[in-house]
Amino acid sequence: MKHKALLRMAVVCSVVIPLILPEGASAQPRSRQGGLYGDWQVKLKYNEHEFESILAFSRNQEGQYTGQWISFWGVDELKDVKFEDHKLSFLQATPFRDAKFTGAIEQEELSGRLISNQGEVEIKGVRIPRIPRGVGSWEMKTKVGEREIPGTLTITVDKGGNLGGTWKNSRGESKISDVKYEDRKLTFTRVIQGEDNEQKMTFEGTLGYNSLEGVFKNDRGEAPSEGIRIGGALIGTWDLDIESERGPIKQRLRVNSDMSAFYGPALINKINHDGDKISFKYVLKLFSDREVEVSFEAKIADSKLTGEIKTSQGTWKVTGTRRPFRRPGSNSS
Repeated sequence: MKHKALLRMAVVCSVVIPLILPEGASAQPRSRQGGLYGDWQVKLKYNEHEFESILAFSRNQEGQYTGQWISFWGVDELKDVKFEDHKLSFLQATPFRDAKFTGAIEQEELSGRLISNQGEVEIKGVRIPRIPRGVGSWEMKTKVGEREIPGTLTITVDKGGNLGGTWKNSRGESKISDVKYEDRKLTFTRVIQGEDNEQKMTFEGTLGYNSLEGVFKNDRGEAPSEGIRIGGALIGTWDLDIESERGPIKQRLRVNSDMSAFYGPALINKINHDGDKISFKYVLKLFSDREVEVSFEAKIADSKLTGEIKTSQGTWKVTGTRRPFRRPGSNSS
């Protein structure tokens, strides 16, 4: 009975022992060097079990440090977050215990100890690199004379942080080169193959929240091009409320611009989206080495989310709200 209750709770909250990491899902670009802000994937051992959680640090409107512990049990707000001269400390209050963390961040690694009346736990972690907002896909329209030619632009990033991409239209798919993104500015080179020649052109554009506007240029002239990001309404950080049989639970869904995501501490390779509908599945691994498939299905509208989490153990309702972006094209959200 105890294991069954734990199974149900784990399904709702999303386990901190991940899971099956889909191939390629961790191919992430450069991280911000130094500092506290961002997400940290941390590991700790308790009763011979190793857990993974996420520590997410930000700041409020007054410029004060804020933090969240995102784990098996959901999301806990951290208190009294302090960071100075690489030294980090905070308080964690949960229904199970109050604990204090003291440690440091050195060379992009976080380490320290969490101390409570239940004992002392060693914690180690690394920063989770962020996907640049320049990565993703756009439905484009390029104006050539009186015609509007549709195409799909996809920008990718490899494990080394190098950008690449493709352009797809009715004639097929071709690679683009010299891809650069910085401060909302996107540039790349595209080559169009003709029957007996080829045309080389450069693109220079600017990203908005979900838009891309720019111009193709070559020695023959210019062609304006604009597009809408595919899945733009989904990208960002969602604060979730889950109705479980054991009471309300808060969780976090963070969707990257390439449609990979973190649901709680679980890494999701790709979120499926069709219009206003989104879905994903993952495999949950429990203490007893049992595996359970979890299905998440929802609809989104006006930065709101409503849906269900389903497993063989039951179905739970979930609602959510997307946090506002700080500025257009920012890597922060």
